[in-house]
Amino acid sequence: MIPPDVAPADLSIFTLFWQAHWIVKSVMIGLMACSVWVWAIAIDKLILYARTSRAMDGFEQTFWSGQSLEELYRMVSSRPAHSMAALFVAAMREWKRSFEGGPRSFAGLQMRIEKVMDVTIMREIERLERRLLVLATVGSAGPFIGLFGTVWGIMTSFQSIAASKNTSLAVVAPGIAEALFATAIGLVAAIPATIFYNKFSSEVNKQAQRLEGFADEFAAILSRQIDERA
Repeated sequence: MIPPDVAPADLSIFTLFWQAHWIVKSVMIGLMACSVWVWAIAIDKLILYARTSRAMDGFEQTFWSGQSLEELYRMVSSRPAHSMAALFVAAMREWKRSFEGGPRSFAGLQMRIEKVMDVTIMREIERLERRLLVLATVGSAGPFIGLFGTVWGIMTSFQSIAASKNTSLAVVAPGIAEALFATAIGLVAAIPATIFYNKFSSEVNKQAQRLEGFADEFAAILSRQIDERA
């Protein structure tokens, strides 16, 4: 039962934040900023992966439509290319350089084309994976940072209780609630970050496999043409 001389505590979210220790406030602000950052990255990646997947579908449809490689190269190379289009342009550019260099440049052409495509795939994967490390870091460190704020808040709460010499629930509850609020914010930041990281890592692997599959098929096509011209 609350003593008559103790007013009911305000346990609203704003009050819990405002009355917290400055270290706990710093932890809360940092975690809230991380949460906003996580959602900004997630929205950006959702748009990027959807756009990349549509671009892959469109390029594959055009590539297998029977259009000549030279026409497709002229069409694609005239604008900035990413994903499969970048892979195609890189391979065709090496192909054209080798043929312009004369018959002696045929030696090792297949190996050079495969190397160029491997490098392009690595660059595309790096572009798709950019800022995913932020999600992994927030997902793994967020709960521990929130726990640090909670431990610090509980320590200061116990010091205040010892100083006031009042152990009633009305005095203890606000300090404990402020401390636990830091852990809650840490979980709010970490849980979406972990979910998004796992989802996006799977999406990157899926798109990387599509790039590698196209590279193998295109390398086989160019290899047949090299054998015909050699």
